[in-house]
Amino acid sequence: MPVTKNSLGPEFARSWLLVNGTHTNRFRIAENSQADSNVLDIEDGVAPNRKEEALANAVEWLSTGHGAWVRINGFGTEWWEKDCRELATCDGLQGVMLAMVESPEAVLRTAELLPGTRIVALVETARGVQQLQAIAEARPTFRLGFGLGDYRRDTGFDDDPMILAYTRSQFTIASRGAGLPGPIDGPAVGALGVALADAAGVTAQFGMTGKICLNPEQAPIVNEILSPSQADISWANSFLAEFEADGGEIRDGSDIPRLARARKILNLARLYGIEAAEGYTVWNDPTEVHHS
Repeated sequence: MPVTKNSLGPEFARSWLLVNGTHTNRFRIAENSQADSNVLDIEDGVAPNRKEEALANAVEWLSTGHGAWVRINGFGTEWWEKDCRELATCDGLQGVMLAMVESPEAVLRTAELLPGTRIVALVETARGVQQLQAIAEARPTFRLGFGLGDYRRDTGFDDDPMILAYTRSQFTIASRGAGLPGPIDGPAVGALGVALADAAGVTAQFGMTGKICLNPEQAPIVNEILSPSQADISWANSFLAEFEADGGEIRDGSDIPRLARARKILNLARLYGIEAAEGYTVWNDPTEVHHS
């Protein structure tokens, strides 16, 4: 059965589609897209003189039977408190993506105004990256997000995966250390097709399990790359069959991580509605398969 927005918990969401809060004609398009999560953007994509308009649009949408996340303005900005207070009244608010998080205080103060609301902490500066572990361990933090564009502007780093490898690794390590779902990677601006698949492949290689999308066409590719592949599923089924045929007992030290990996792959495949292709066989060593 294909996965739907309503059946997939945000801890497993792969594609996070940003929709400009002033473009109300795109709200329904996003709602009907293949993105796992829709995020109404009232922050970075909105000019200062249109912030109130974007917030009003988001509140109206979320108060009329629709659900979505909202990317809100950062703690300490002139818009942050009003964003929180007005969104707190919306039944359709699924969570907030808090921009420019540089300390645990930003998450904690936001949670005070939005009690019980899931908060993705979007870390976008060198100062924020220095505080990643503390931000991840803040009680209200639901998931970490990498604000790639602003981070590159802040640091002067190029977009080369090698240059950003250390930063991406820190997001994954901090998330894992705090017991959070995998982090959400920044967007591949303007990329589609092979270029987007390559960018999403980098996301997966660094253990990041979500990616921000900037248009609906990006969501299916991101979902595919951040899901178990047919190679993954074939290996997992083959390993488990072999393991059970040998009596289902641990044979050496490599069996424990392989067993955990195989079960994780198949659980995710079921969650995302991916069925094993009939007759597909792979002989890859599992350590060479990255997209799970």
